[in-house]
Amino acid sequence: MKNMKQEALLWVQLGSFVAIWAAVLYLSGTGLSINWEALKKMPDAVTVYVVFAFVFTKWLWRLRLFQGWLVPFPDLQGTWDGELKSTWKDATGRTIPAIPATLVIRQTFSSVNCALFTQESESYSAAAQINRDDESGTLYLNYNYSNRPKATIRDRSAIHDGAARLRVIETPNRKLEGEYWTGRCTVGEMSFSFRTRKLVDTFSGH
Repeated sequence: MKNMKQEALLWVQLGSFVAIWAAVLYLSGTGLSINWEALKKMPDAVTVYVVFAFVFTKWLWRLRLFQGWLVPFPDLQGTWDGELKSTWKDATGRTIPAIPATLVIRQTFSSVNCALFTQESESYSAAAQINRDDESGTLYLNYNYSNRPKATIRDRSAIHDGAARLRVIETPNRKLEGEYWTGRCTVGEMSFSFRTRKLVDTFSGH
């Protein structure tokens, strides 16, 4: 995923460095003028800038202040409750009821990982990213995953791989809605509502 809008990033980087350099000059008593003494303070400004960049990519990017104009993707980290509706059919040929599920998203500035838990299985993403559709501007969470059902039900639900595409909805309520495909030649729909920023490691039930 593109972590920053390039034009905005260029101006923010330039402005931040100039501001930091000016602050270093002022605090050191060097004065706000371009001379040899000012140039000797540049390594100090670089050090402060690197620290600021670390803090930004570690924590500050999550702030709504930077969303949209600088950071083009939302902070989705947290636990989401929802359900799956599959086209999979049982031995009698009947489709199964909607399956309650818990989606846990772990996100940093440069990566996103998804884990999906139900009463019968666990899925973990192998690759995931947030993309914006060029034409509609809609944000999507896309990921590939491996699903591992519990050992006691693998006679009817085998280990398999799949992919999911979820539309990111932020207003009026935070939701993720979309569909998934599996290596078992089944497809289905997924929908989740944001519950909490607290991360869980198992199906939470709802």
